[in-house]
Amino acid sequence: MNYLRSFVPWLVFAGVSTAGWQWGALAGLVASVVLLIADRATGLSLENRLLEYGTIVYFLGLSALAFMRPDSALQLYSGAMSVGWLALISWVSIAVRRPFTLAIARRMAPPEVWDTPLFRRINIVITAAWALSLTLSALAQVAISAYDLGAVFSIVVQVAGFVLPVRFTATYPDRARARFLQQSGARFDAQGGMAS
Repeated sequence: MNYLRSFVPWLVFAGVSTAGWQWGALAGLVASVVLLIADRATGLSLENRLLEYGTIVYFLGLSALAFMRPDSALQLYSGAMSVGWLALISWVSIAVRRPFTLAIARRMAPPEVWDTPLFRRINIVITAAWALSLTLSALAQVAISAYDLGAVFSIVVQVAGFVLPVRFTATYPDRARARFLQQSGARFDAQGGMAS
C-alpha cells in the first residue's frame, strides 16, 4: 500500500480530470503538496523524494498550461504525458543513483538495511520494472490517443501499467533475498566454511 500512496496525486488527477483537465491538474498538485507536507510532519526525511518532487513539478506545469490554454490539443494526450513523466522520473532516479522506490521502501524496511548493497540493488531493479512498464504504457497511450481508440483501451493500458509493476514489487524482494542467501551460502561453503 505504501507504493500506491505515492501515486495518489496521479489517481486524483485522473478522477478529477473528468470535470476538466485543468481542475485535475490543480487537484493533483494540491494532493502532491499535501502528501509531502504530511510526510514531513510525521518526521519522514524529504531526501530521495524524486517521485514526489517530480510530481509537484509536473502538476505545477500542467496546471499553468491547462488554465492558460484549456482548449489545448495537448489535453488529448494528458494521459500519455502523465505516464511518460512518471517513466522519466523513474529513469532519471536510476541514472542519478537514487531510485524512487528507496523512499517508499524505507518506510517498510528497518534502518539497518537501508545502506546495504542488497537493499539498493532490489530498489534499482524494482524502479527499472516501474520505468519499463510506465514507458510502454506511455507509448501505448500515445497510440490510443492518436488513433482515437477510446477510453476502454486507455483504462486497460493504465491498469496494466500499474498492476504489473505492483505485482513485481510485491514478489521480487523476497526472491532477491532468497537468491542472495543461497549465493552467500554457496560462497561460504566454497571457502571451506560450514553452511548454517
